[in-house]
Amino acid sequence: MIEFAAVQKHFGSLHVLADIDLAIAQGEIVVVCGPSGSGKSTLIRTVNRLEEIDAGTIKVAGRDIHAPGTDVNALRRQIGFVFQQFNLFPHLTALENVVLGPVQVLKHPRASAEAAARELLARVGLADKASARPGELSGGQQQRVAIARALAMAPRIMLFDEPTSALDPEMVGEVLTVIRGLAEDGLTMIVVTHEMAFAREIADRVVFMDQGRIVEAAPPEQFFPAPASERAQRFLSWVLRTGS
Repeated sequence: MIEFAAVQKHFGSLHVLADIDLAIAQGEIVVVCGPSGSGKSTLIRTVNRLEEIDAGTIKVAGRDIHAPGTDVNALRRQIGFVFQQFNLFPHLTALENVVLGPVQVLKHPRASAEAAARELLARVGLADKASARPGELSGGQQQRVAIARALAMAPRIMLFDEPTSALDPEMVGEVLTVIRGLAEDGLTMIVVTHEMAFAREIADRVVFMDQGRIVEAAPPEQFFPAPASERAQRFLSWVLRTGS
């Protein structure tokens, strides 16, 4: 479904992605973890071309998405992206935020788009917040609207970039509950997160990154009790000690 081969990415002299080789199967849930600055967010941002790469290839369903002539808008229509900071339109209601993409981009009739949006808001536990604007919602509620908005485009792939990092601790659980539900639906997902208990529960595979490289990739039942690399061992020890 998603294939990285010898991917390189620089920001000036900083080598943020180095020799990335990774294959993600359809329906697989991959959690990407690692210390700050390890390249996690850059990695997933290359999948829908929010970041370009310098070398190598990334294929989605067999197509080289960074090849010249790629229809980036068409690519993004099949890949949902949920950001750390929600990125909702503040002047629109929750319902209007979810409806916007299907109506403006997919050209769906407004009535059917609104009906589908209400179903999605109900799915993320916000059926009663359709008329609320982002400023009237908690951070956890805003993030759940953002997830509904991404799902409204009927993506084949969902990317989550630290979806709980901007939330107060008591709001984290409600967002993770929604992502658990998506996992049961068989969507292909890449989740960048520091929530290790959640990663252990949801992931089919955990990818650990450091200094722009994939240090190891393993099923959670193998990675968490006995990481193969000394660097991952130190990271997990730190996370467990600090609760970060």
